[in-house]
Amino acid sequence: MSEREAVDRTVSPVTPAAIRDGLEQLGLPLGATVLVHASLSALGWVAGGAHAVVLALVDTVGPSGTLVMPTQSSNLSDPAHWSNPPVPEGWWELIRRETPAFDPSLTPTRHMGAIVECFRHLPGVRRSDHPTRSFAAAGPAADGIVGSHEPTHGFGERSPLARLYDADAWVLLLGVGHANNTSLHLAEYRANYPGKAWTQQGSPLMIDGRHQWIEYSELVDDYSDFEALGEAFAQTGSELQARIGAGTVRLMRQRALVDFAVQWFEDHRQPTPSRDS
Repeated sequence: MSEREAVDRTVSPVTPAAIRDGLEQLGLPLGATVLVHASLSALGWVAGGAHAVVLALVDTVGPSGTLVMPTQSSNLSDPAHWSNPPVPEGWWELIRRETPAFDPSLTPTRHMGAIVECFRHLPGVRRSDHPTRSFAAAGPAADGIVGSHEPTHGFGERSPLARLYDADAWVLLLGVGHANNTSLHLAEYRANYPGKAWTQQGSPLMIDGRHQWIEYSELVDDYSDFEALGEAFAQTGSELQARIGAGTVRLMRQRALVDFAVQWFEDHRQPTPSRDS
């Protein structure tokens, strides 16, 4: 969305104070540990842009709170799996050999938005070590949430999502829907449903001071039903909603969401019909 379009759909500039007031009225408490998914453009025209949103979030949870955001870098995955866009097979080995290894400080996010890119530069932020599915956190609980993140558990039991579950954290969807809600991937790891599948993935890492291409297994994600799941969860009354600027904001406890989603996946996900059926 262009800045002109953002101005046109905004009644009054969205300010840090307006964001703080909206989050407090929604029920996000001081001292909260919260996983944030956000879209700057969805809020309309924000005075100060992504910087203003990050400062408003920091002020809302206060010094005793912990903010967490996904900082994914899908370009550090195996080029054999790329489809948007694909690259020629003759390039694959060169890409694997020459792509810089994941660096929590340097590696930019990909398709995560301006708010996440701003947040990962906040002083004191700690970023997990997963090459494609990292999370960044700032606050007293940051180390415990992102300190251990194994390649085979991008969104699984040894990921920041599971540590957020242990902490009974909040999930805040700031202008985005459940299609962006990474906590639902933790539920995918935990649920048993037909067609659940794993794939082989690869990424460049620095190991013992050497650039190495590592391979690891990864759960195949399926976003196609996340919005339907989110609508069903909202009907339980466990999701709070409000408007901030031009965007819809959703707030919920992560543990309640994940537990609901595990059962929902097991009840609703069906086998993919075969071509012969």
